[in-house]
Amino acid sequence: STPCFVRCAQACTTDNGGRGREGVRLFSVHAASIPFLVCELKVVKPFKRGFTCGDPSITYPYLSNEVISDKLLIAGGIIITGFAIALGECHRARFRSVSSKSFVRNLYVSCLYKELGSFLFGCCVCQSLTNMAKLSIGRLRPHFLHVCGVTYASLNCTPGTYVPKVNCANPDHRLVEEARKSFFSGHASFALYSMLYLAFYLQARLTWRGARLLRPLLQFFLVLLAVYTGLTRISDYRHHPSDVLTGYVQGALTAYWVVSIPHRPCLVHRSASTCQSPLVSQVVFVFVCFPSPPPRTARLSTSRRCSKAVRRTRPRPRSRTAPRLLSRLSAETPTSQRSAWQFPLKSKDIPRRFDRGSRQRLSETISAAHKREREREREKTLK
Repeated sequence: STPCFVRCAQACTTDNGGRGREGVRLFSVHAASIPFLVCELKVVKPFKRGFTCGDPSITYPYLSNEVISDKLLIAGGIIITGFAIALGECHRARFRSVSSKSFVRNLYVSCLYKELGSFLFGCCVCQSLTNMAKLSIGRLRPHFLHVCGVTYASLNCTPGTYVPKVNCANPDHRLVEEARKSFFSGHASFALYSMLYLAFYLQARLTWRGARLLRPLLQFFLVLLAVYTGLTRISDYRHHPSDVLTGYVQGALTAYWVVSIPHRPCLVHRSASTCQSPLVSQVVFVFVCFPSPPPRTARLSTSRRCSKAVRRTRPRPRSRTAPRLLSRLSAETPTSQRSAWQFPLKSKDIPRRFDRGSRQRLSETISAAHKREREREREKTLK
């Protein structure tokens, strides 16, 4: 009934709208990575902060070998989280009958693109905040004097006085600049962000009933790995304890913020589900306040232990059989059977396969048929 050009225009408008949304998302990821790239390319130099003469916190030796290097941290965080997300999304697309309205036609690529895009966006935000703090504050690392090649005796300073400037004897200026980037720990922030994001993801996707204790166990080991990464930065004399603690807080807040971004909820039907955005953000309150995922049948409910936690669950779809039955009711039902119906019709007389709204509409339609039939009989009696 709809003209062909109207359908074509609607399809083009929908496709362009989807591409526009995806373009905005890609732009957001790239824009969030700009501060990180500017800092990594040495465009901005760290602030040259002085120190107090006799301060023992910057007299530790420099260790060339790190327990967890930068390459190991980035590769481990991205590979572990990316592999887990890829495995979860492939299983979800293959066995959970998920449909997507993204401009990417491949279902596996679409699901993986949405989840990894959110994760990488959080990585860019986390590292951008970390590098900005390092360059603007310029706190000295615990091994600063060793890298600089000076001692308090060679400086001939009075203990307790402030030394605003020092000329380092080390010709390697790169190490000297790195020794001015102590606050706050990038290893701690990135490790806790990636592992906590993966813990939230497992809370959303690992809904198997047998994983009641397996899921918390995996989440515990992920957080334990992130905490261990931060503690190694103290033992390697790369950061002060306050730097690592601040990195933990920043990484945890970033992970919580990324998974809490508002979005349109997923509609899960009996045969398929349609998701417009990542599902991870639906389980933040559940992860904090509930030991197990909420049931599918609940609409909105609250917990006594956490009154502000709202479990967002999947709404029940409308039945497709009820509208057809309503349209064929008057035409196919004989008058003798209509007169035998109860008036008003009770909900228990309608099959349970209909949802509440369809059952109510069906009851109203049958009641209207009763009313019309009684009016016709009354008119016949008057005539």
